[in-house]
Amino acid sequence: MSPRAALARIRLNPHSRAVQRDLRNATDMHRTLMRLVPDGLGDSPRRAAGLLYRLDVSDTCNTLLVQASALDPTRLPDDYGHADVKDLTPVLNALQKGLTVHYRIVVNPVKTERLPLENKGQRGKRIALTGPDADQWWARRAHEAGLHLTTALPTPIAAVHGRSNNTVAVRHHLVRYDGTATVTDPDALAEAVLGGIGRAKSYGAGLLSLARAAA
Repeated sequence: MSPRAALARIRLNPHSRAVQRDLRNATDMHRTLMRLVPDGLGDSPRRAAGLLYRLDVSDTCNTLLVQASALDPTRLPDDYGHADVKDLTPVLNALQKGLTVHYRIVVNPVKTERLPLENKGQRGKRIALTGPDADQWWARRAHEAGLHLTTALPTPIAAVHGRSNNTVAVRHHLVRYDGTATVTDPDALAEAVLGGIGRAKSYGAGLLSLARAAA
């Protein structure tokens, strides 16, 4: 399977000042994680690197999942956390039609406001989707990504805050979905895993995790 992807699982150190800063502001988190990918990637380095991430929160620890074509966790700030890195190529190569998988994803479900005809050429504001509207958004995106959802458990999570161009405050509404699904299009699914799903990828949305379901 090409291109390749690596996944780092970072157990965050809650006493690290860098971690505390990044958890308060997603722009800082994104800046920290971009240190893990190669330099000189052009005008759209996140996209070129395929960088995606997700924060998984539990009662005992915060774990950061970071995915990119190549990752160097030694470039993390000192005492940021313990990182394990694995190659995702075997996971992508194992995808086949009819395979049942468990999935997890954090998404930013939004729609673009429709404007009157006299505003042709202008773009409406993005509106956050919640409840059944968000569930339908995820079902559509999953279908496009080569997954037929069997179950989908939504969990609203705290909105992320950051800065646009280091000046304008931004806020992104997020929902986590966990469930099971059947693979319908392995190629589309591999593309979705590598490229992410939806918007706000620089703010911790879009990373799709898959695991084979027990027979």
